[in-house]
Parts: sequence; C-alpha cells; structure tokens
Amino acid sequence: MTKEKKKPNPALSQPVQPDDVLAAVVGKDPIPRSEITKRLWDYIKKNGLQDAKVRTNVNADAKLLPVFGGKKTVTMFEMTKLVSAHIKKV
Repeated sequence: MTKEKKKPNPALSQPVQPDDVLAAVVGKDPIPRSEITKRLWDYIKKNGLQDAKVRTNVNADAKLLPVFGGKKTVTMFEMTKLVSAHIKKV
C-alpha cells in the first residue's frame, strides 16, 4: 500500500499583497501566505516576542502592535486571523 503525498493548498501558494502595516514586518512585495507566516515567525523569534510562559502567545512590539489591532498579546491562532485583515489578493 503506497502512501499518497498530501497536495499543498493552492490558496496558500497564491501571492497576496501585504498592506503598509504588515509590510513593515514581512516586506512590501506580493508573496504567498505561507511565506508571510514564515517571515512573521522569523521576526517573532529574532526579536524574542514569543511569550516565555505561555508559548502559544505572541507579544507585540512597535511594528506588530498595528498588525495585531492594538493588542499587546495575541494567541498564534488569533494572529493568523488578524494578519488576514492586512492582505489582499493580487
């Protein structure tokens, strides 16, 4: 019995345009959603913004505060929803 490879979600590979607020963190060029998530996590890790006690929380700095709608701390799952408000299809 052969195991089928999971097909990548085509919606995640479509380029999207970050707005100015999100572009401050991930860059201004159109990129796939998956790359936006990767760049966000790179930024969060580089700046030590993952909460030390509750690892599923992300603490905002000056660049992330507007992305998070002014919230100082959001969950990983909430972050995905908030980021969606700052992108549009190309």
